[in-house]
Amino acid sequence: MSKDRLLVGLEIGTFKVCAVVAEDRPDGSLRILGVGESKSVGIRKGEIVDFNSAIQCVRDAIADAEEKADAEIESVWVAVTGAHIQSFNNRGVTIIPEDRGEIDAEDIRDVEGSAKEVNIPDQNWFIHTITQHYYVDNQEGVVNPIGMVGNKLEADYHIVHGVKTRIQNTLRCAKEAGVAVEEIVINSVASAQVALDQHQKDLGAIVLDIGGGTTDYLVYIDGAVQHSGVLAVGGDHITNDISIGLRIPIARAERLKIEEGSANPDEASPGDTIILKNDSGFSGCEIERAMLNRIIYARVRELFELVRKDIEANCDLDLIRAGIMLTGGAARLHGIQEVAGEVFEQPVHSVAAQQVTGPTSVFQNPQYATAIGVVKYAQLMQIEEEPDSLFGKIRNIFGRRAKA
Repeated sequence: MSKDRLLVGLEIGTFKVCAVVAEDRPDGSLRILGVGESKSVGIRKGEIVDFNSAIQCVRDAIADAEEKADAEIESVWVAVTGAHIQSFNNRGVTIIPEDRGEIDAEDIRDVEGSAKEVNIPDQNWFIHTITQHYYVDNQEGVVNPIGMVGNKLEADYHIVHGVKTRIQNTLRCAKEAGVAVEEIVINSVASAQVALDQHQKDLGAIVLDIGGGTTDYLVYIDGAVQHSGVLAVGGDHITNDISIGLRIPIARAERLKIEEGSANPDEASPGDTIILKNDSGFSGCEIERAMLNRIIYARVRELFELVRKDIEANCDLDLIRAGIMLTGGAARLHGIQEVAGEVFEQPVHSVAAQQVTGPTSVFQNPQYATAIGVVKYAQLMQIEEEPDSLFGKIRNIFGRRAKA
């Protein structure tokens, strides 16, 4: 197989490091060849806190992926997250020279540069500049302005930025593990590539990726990315609350959450108990299922309320007509959809990766959505360039549709 047809997505998460190897097939489809994993060490809230330990985790995940895919990995596309990542919307403007009049690719770069002429913290980097809408001489509904005649080009953008050193640590970690980095993409943008189709983007949808240490979210309205954010709350907060509330070790709390827990507080019958057997360093105990579920419900509801508050401050929730798409490892928690529906007052769907083939155990598991989304993003970014390829990439990746 040609190396040019191999794409690798790397997610350095709080609970696991995951590398997905996929084949970009001639018919445009994406087939997963193998998934490598290692347990995360030295990573907290999606950010590196112990560099050497994190490097080893990446090495292990890459080696596992190489073995399962029977392929050599030379470069990766990397997902990034962290509470330091911020976003805003801004408009750029450029004047078309009178002696030319016709808009070209250089004008597109100029209008994007104009939108980025804003004050962000000195320690931050621009990560994404996502096109929302174009205007030529105040004309709305422009999808591709290249070749049009006009005096003024304007464009609205969703701009994402984050702390440079934290991003650099993620990039250095991958490089020290022996692989080159092609590009980075924030978790929510990656997950959206496989969690949403174009119709859902046009209707308006929210992608909520709940991982081990963070919750990443992306809002589409009228086919364009309107808002994104990262909340430093994830599945580990639920586990911690269980550990404290029931006075049991973290490891037992995590197993209890996955195997017995529910975010539905009314699901337990009166007197229903769970017996935790003796274990190394743990003498065992009996707990009330209702108490377990109440603890989970309280933390899950708080998480969704925090996300809703931020989204409402930036978007009109009445324009979300396709609902909420839940993905990420914590989206498997029993009863979590019902709590999301209660808080957002929207239809809620638990989704895994779409538009890919391969082992169903991989692409149907929401915990792999981000890593698979990274390779989907990579595939779309590597579309063979054409005269209007800049706009082809923008449309394919972000589903941008100018307002009519």
